[in-house]
Amino acid sequence: MRGLEDRRILVTGGAQGIGAATAARFIEEGARVMVLDRSAAGLTDIRRSLPKLEAVLMADVSDAEAVRDAFGRLDGLWGGLDVLVNNAGISLRHRFLDISPEEWRRVLATNLDGVFLCAREAARRMAEADSGGVILNMGSTNGIMGYHHYADYNASKAAVIELTKSMALELAPRVRVNCVCPGYILTPMQEAEYTPQMIRAFEAKIPLRRLGRPADVAALFAFLASGDAAFITGHAFVVDGGEITGGLASQRQ
Repeated sequence: MRGLEDRRILVTGGAQGIGAATAARFIEEGARVMVLDRSAAGLTDIRRSLPKLEAVLMADVSDAEAVRDAFGRLDGLWGGLDVLVNNAGISLRHRFLDISPEEWRRVLATNLDGVFLCAREAARRMAEADSGGVILNMGSTNGIMGYHHYADYNASKAAVIELTKSMALELAPRVRVNCVCPGYILTPMQEAEYTPQMIRAFEAKIPLRRLGRPADVAALFAFLASGDAAFITGHAFVVDGGEITGGLASQRQ
């Protein structure tokens, strides 16, 4: 991809899954990469698996003070930021009537508040920089179509898509903002939620006949951060193997 070499890139939720694959892809592109995650063990593992990482930061993205402190540490190391990949997120599988207020708040705090808090810190820095910057938010096909058993997650991702559009309008022309919306990507988070039978059933319904891989999403992040996407802002990009085109979302799981 054009224009990624030596760019300073922060990936939140970067210790595993899509975040780790995204960090690895940017390193391959010659970028300078830092990972933020709330898991100390995960950060230890990612430093071991990606020795070219420049640094790791530990923070919970739902905690405004922790996010401010993390970006302060980033300033001390880099003095600025070129690209934010707002990847951190969680999901809990429940029937709508079984979701507790605490579980609802936990999902929204991480998936929506966390995106807002990190994006605000990044945008403030990018708006003052000579070269501007790029913010890429993690959405989901769950934010576009209805899915059973994920009302809180669906709501958070729909909100991220709309937040992305608002940010793109207000931060242009200094900062480009886009949203990536994966479908079924086989990550550790999904492996913990789905049985092998569920995975096989999903694969049979997806037009490309497989679940996505974290690297599939990482490739889209790399493109949208690059100079090749210099005229793209304010959009939600789906990477799902044809899932929502095929109507999988509307089928009861």
